[in-house]
Amino acid sequence: MSALLNLRGELRVKESMARHVSWRAGGPVERYYVPADVTDLSEFLRRLPVDEPILWLGLGSNLLVRDGGFAGTAITLHGVLDHIQAIGQGRLRVEAGVHCARLAKYCAQQQLGSAAFFAGIPGTVGGALAMNAGAWGSETWQRVTKVDVMSRQGELKTLSADAFQVSYRTVKAPIPELCFIAAEMSFPHDPKSSGREEIRDLLAQRREKQPVGQPSCGSVFRNPPNDHAARLIEAAGLKGARIGDAVVSMKHANFILNSGDARANDIEDLVYLVRAEVKKKFGIELEPEVRIVGERGKA
Repeated sequence: MSALLNLRGELRVKESMARHVSWRAGGPVERYYVPADVTDLSEFLRRLPVDEPILWLGLGSNLLVRDGGFAGTAITLHGVLDHIQAIGQGRLRVEAGVHCARLAKYCAQQQLGSAAFFAGIPGTVGGALAMNAGAWGSETWQRVTKVDVMSRQGELKTLSADAFQVSYRTVKAPIPELCFIAAEMSFPHDPKSSGREEIRDLLAQRREKQPVGQPSCGSVFRNPPNDHAARLIEAAGLKGARIGDAVVSMKHANFILNSGDARANDIEDLVYLVRAEVKKKFGIELEPEVRIVGERGKA
């Protein structure tokens, strides 16, 4: 694609997505782009064909690219848009590539409260904005006042948080195909904040209850109203259920692990198996948090 030559970012072709998603499985994308900065990203988008499918990436913690690959372009912002800027009165401008755990630690250092939960989100701020990620009863958009976004045509805009329809693990944008560039967030100043201790306690709880350190996407399914996906999966007798090297965690039933060399096919098939068994036993349709894209690979 000659139109993409002479840009300042890094362009790769046929890039394996197993290197870029937390499940460590999946097929290639046609193109993989690491922009140099926001200006370069805008220019890259302007040069792409208008019908080119785009896959936005942070840490790949809620994504599975099927074994047959993704016929489009993946753009990663992690490691590029990674600045946090204090703008006064407990407000921060946080770029989309910032790891959520880093945001939690920054707020603890600055004596800003109500941010420790970000330490439990295994992804970037951009991904957290896209799905209203949360942990321990708190959610990303509770702290958002406005966002900087980029359109599919490369235009940078600032929108109020009120412009978005936000609910549990769902964010509906007023304009299609937006990319989050940064968010202005507000946190209460608390000179007596015990943020560091709170983060340590919450992460200790996470290590005790979740299979931390093993390839997974975090929670696979959204919690249904007034219930928990993990409880339903465990009650259906699915802990330890396996397809190939994809296995339902014995520690937390809402985690599917890559226990060795799982293919994306194995992981996806296990997702469908869990959904079907829970639906059969309890009449409840679990909705995945994870996004599955691309073409199925050969069996």
